[in-house]
Parts: sequence; structure tokens; C-alpha cells
Amino acid sequence: MAKNNNQNNNGKMSLEEAGRKGGKTTAQNHDKEFYQEIGQKGGEATSDNHDKEFYQEIGEKGGEATSESHDKDFYQEIGKKGGESTSDSHDKEFYQEIGEKGGEATSNNHDKEFYQEIGEKGGESRSSQNNNNNNN
Repeated sequence: MAKNNNQNNNGKMSLEEAGRKGGKTTAQNHDKEFYQEIGQKGGEATSDNHDKEFYQEIGEKGGEATSESHDKDFYQEIGKKGGESTSDSHDKEFYQEIGEKGGEATSNNHDKEFYQEIGEKGGESRSSQNNNNNNN
């Protein structure tokens, strides 16, 4: 006779079935705010228990999994949405501050040759744009 996967050898409900039933009951009894609150609490507890490397590692894993299932259009769309959302909620000073931080981080991570190389590329790009505009 086939064994019921929802019960263990003693005829009791399995842990899996108990979890499923509990989840359904919880979903029926609580609203969006409840889940936001417990998510916030869980996030705070996680951040108390883990360091920067933990988040870098799970971010890398998540990025790899996402990149395997999405194409360039997906990233362009979420980038556009994120940019629009950010611009709606921040002012000029915010962008000045993050630009300054990015510039400092870049200067700490690169040498003179890096800046010469990107300067040359920028000059070449500008030159080709000017040539295209003059030909029109």
C-alpha cells in the first residue's frame, strides 16, 4: 500500500504538511503590513548577526542567479525604474554627495594611467561625435 507523504509512520501530520497549513492560516489572518513588519524585524536581526562579507556573498549569488534568467532588456527596465524612483525622492545635494563619494572611491582605486586612458577614450568619443554632427 502506498504511503501518504503528508503523514509520518505514526499517522501524524508531517512537518512539511504542518508548515504548509500554518502558512496558509497565517496568510488568511494577516495583511501586507504584518508581513512588512516581520520582514523589517527579520532584516534587522540578520544585519545584527552578519557582516559586510555575508551580504557581498549573497548579493553575488543572487546576481548570478538573476543574470542567468534575465536579459539586457530586464536590466535596462529595472535601471530606468530605479533611476526614476531615486530622482523622485532625492534632490541636487544628494546627487552631489554621491558623486563626490564615487569620485573619491574611484581615485582611491585607480592610478594616473587609468585617468589618462579614460581621458583619451572620452576625447576620441567627443571627436567622433563632432565629426558626425558636421557631416549632417
